Amino acid sequence: MSLTKKQKLILKLLLLQQVEEEQAIIKYVVSKNKNEVHEMYLAREAEGFFSVLIEKHLWRDETKFREFFRLSWDQFNYVLNLVEEDIKTNPSIKIRKPISAAEKLAVTLRYMATGESLRSLSFSFRISQSYITRIIQLVLKSLSTRLTPVLLKPPLKEDLVRIAHDFWNKWNFPNCVGAIDGKHIRIFSPKKSGRLYFNYKDFFSIVLLAIVDANCKFIFVDIGSYGKEGDSGIFNKSSISKTILTGEYLPSPEKLPDSNVSLPCVHIGDEAFRLDQHMMRPYSRIEARKDYQKTVFNYRLSRARRTTENSFGLLSQIFKVFYTPISLKTETVDNLVLTACCLHNLLRDRYLENTNNYYYNFDDNKPQPSENMMSLARAGGYSKFEGFFVRDEFKKFFNSPQGAVPWQNHQSNRLE
Repeated sequence: MSLTKKQKLILKLLLLQQVEEEQAIIKYVVSKNKNEVHEMYLAREAEGFFSVLIEKHLWRDETKFREFFRLSWDQFNYVLNLVEEDIKTNPSIKIRKPISAAEKLAVTLRYMATGESLRSLSFSFRISQSYITRIIQLVLKSLSTRLTPVLLKPPLKEDLVRIAHDFWNKWNFPNCVGAIDGKHIRIFSPKKSGRLYFNYKDFFSIVLLAIVDANCKFIFVDIGSYGKEGDSGIFNKSSISKTILTGEYLPSPEKLPDSNVSLPCVHIGDEAFRLDQHMMRPYSRIEARKDYQKTVFNYRLSRARRTTENSFGLLSQIFKVFYTPISLKTETVDNLVLTACCLHNLLRDRYLENTNNYYYNFDDNKPQPSENMMSLARAGGYSKFEGFFVRDEFKKFFNSPQGAVPWQNHQSNRLE
């Protein structure tokens, strides 16, 4: 049906009126938002860290980029590709130019690298403090979900056999498939939590329980136990402990090097863990003073267990967020710690490729977070008879011609 000129004119006027109304609505929404937002935040694209420092300078200098984020260019882009779909915001009438996924990742990595306050990050990136908090929560949740299957997946039996060989070749402890230790991560007191997170050192914390390999990489972590639980009970209730008890996790017993004695594969830990056929802990100091061979065993175990201290030291020196009490929700802290462990493994892989080394040289000029990352309580509970037998066999091997190392007597004498 054809329209008359008058009808066409009326239709055109109606369409123009509708467009004007939509534009008026958009202007109203934008002006309303501008009135509520400080002008400092409106200048984010012109003055913020991301547009001024990162895009104009750091993208041109990989050394400075790594110092700022702890990751290289390609590592940053690799991580960004994994989480971009989870954290990006599409443009809308209310938010015409949303914060990009790259900038959200940059905010989160900078927070982990420095541990600076959310208020400080707000001024630097020109993003409101409340939105900074939401960004960090969102990105950490996505990072922990996406990175864990790639960088912290459970090892297979053939992986554990390789780890055992590495421990013997690099740390002179055979049949060891991981060193285990735990740390209290200091946090601010969670609301309505009572004393659940209050530990034996009189501060609030969650517990990071970790097993590391001979190259100081994390192969298993258990995060989020209450601070008051700082003993071997955390390990006993963890998923890895249950798997070990079923016998499905560990490889079959192997003969010790140049020996006919077969012993089970074991984890090594300190006095906080219960002695078991698959868990070795040192002899008590009283026992070691009475028997020199036990002193040698303690030295050899301590030397191999150093990988855990190196791992935690490296984790805290790279991610300075562990130098201060963490002021996030406990579930976000769990995601932060898990993400840090995954990124630690990513960085260790690159370090090992470039240097072919297996341990980290600490910077003595940098203070350690002694008050924010504390060891577990030294109480391991009851020991099992099988554990005594296995430990004694290791002791005999370390004091035999097949298992002794040339420097152990000198080092053991220093421990007495």
